[in-house]
Amino acid sequence: MSQSRVYLVGAGPGDPELITLKGKRVLEEAEVVIYDRLVGDGVLEFVNPQAELVFVGKESSNHSRAQEEINRLIATHAKRGKKVVRLKGGDPYIFGRGGEEASYLFNESIPFEVIPGVTAASGVAAYAGIPLTDRRYSSAVTFITGHRMKGEGIDNLNWGALAELNHTIVFYMGVANISEITRKLTENGRSSMTPAAIVSRGTTPEQKTVLGTLSNISKKAFENNVKPPALLVVGEVVNLSAVLNWFEESGNALEDEPLEAVSFRMVTEKAPAFG
Repeated sequence: MSQSRVYLVGAGPGDPELITLKGKRVLEEAEVVIYDRLVGDGVLEFVNPQAELVFVGKESSNHSRAQEEINRLIATHAKRGKKVVRLKGGDPYIFGRGGEEASYLFNESIPFEVIPGVTAASGVAAYAGIPLTDRRYSSAVTFITGHRMKGEGIDNLNWGALAELNHTIVFYMGVANISEITRKLTENGRSSMTPAAIVSRGTTPEQKTVLGTLSNISKKAFENNVKPPALLVVGEVVNLSAVLNWFEESGNALEDEPLEAVSFRMVTEKAPAFG
């Protein structure tokens, strides 16, 4: 690592072994690590013991520091010639405000590098046995944040267009608005029987997957006391969790009634060539 460079590092969704080798290396060399609430304790064990740890964790409606203050903090340490790691849960550029921080560093003429991480959508869904795309059920996926910028509530989303999508939709940080999310999707035409899953504390030993449909996933999330951080997945691929949830103990994925039987027919047709 060179002097006066900031590394925006994705820590992954919780399991410390999901951080990249490059991310681990820069943590071992850092002099200052500025980290978020969603960074797992296990990831922090990779940090250089002599490094200064600065917690700037944020959660809904309870920000320990404003984003503008975090930007200035990163820049201040970098301008002192420190080796700075800005450690963020998931991936810095997917609902992580990494773009805002990188833009600030650019405007301050501070060199930076972005080290991607496993984003919550792919990591948590995989640990819950939900392939976000599967050519038998869904050929595309849409990521949406359950929280918006100030003054841009989820009412501003094009719910008609979202409801028409016949593929997987993943809502980050959607627990607080799960009732409204499911209601708007069904009111705009998505079938109330569309499979849905809410996965809390994904990729950690406390992971819990609750299965249902758009008609009842909000109620079941409440009954099972689902708390953030949690991911809401909507689409036919959710049915695969009933048999592909390799991470949780048998019976740990909760459901009220059997989901539609999943067909695991062998796909023998030749896959398309790429190149």
